[in-house]
Amino acid sequence: MLCGLASLEEIFRTEHGAVLQCSNKNCYWLEFAGDCTPFKVADFISFRKQVDTIAVDELLYAPTSSSDLTILMPFRSQRCFVLNVTEVVRLKELMQGAKFMMELPGVIKDCLKVSSLQSY
Repeated sequence: MLCGLASLEEIFRTEHGAVLQCSNKNCYWLEFAGDCTPFKVADFISFRKQVDTIAVDELLYAPTSSSDLTILMPFRSQRCFVLNVTEVVRLKELMQGAKFMMELPGVIKDCLKVSSLQSY
């Protein structure tokens, strides 16, 4: 188990990884590229934003061979991600899916508020 004595809840999973939430320690775990990385909530959100800013089209069309790799160093993490373009796309998909699932309860709640106000 990644967090001792905790039950991890899966937020989002693809065939290439997963994002899990640990309510016991108030953290997130990222399973990706054969490794698991823990994040505090604020650090996970920061990392997600860092991944969102990667321009895949620039990686694909850049003339230099060094642009084939992207290096990400999450804040307060011992892990360094060295990703090729395919892995960047897979990580972006995973992080965008996790973001959607994390925001979904709030969106549903807002929709229910609007629909209940319209029924009056």
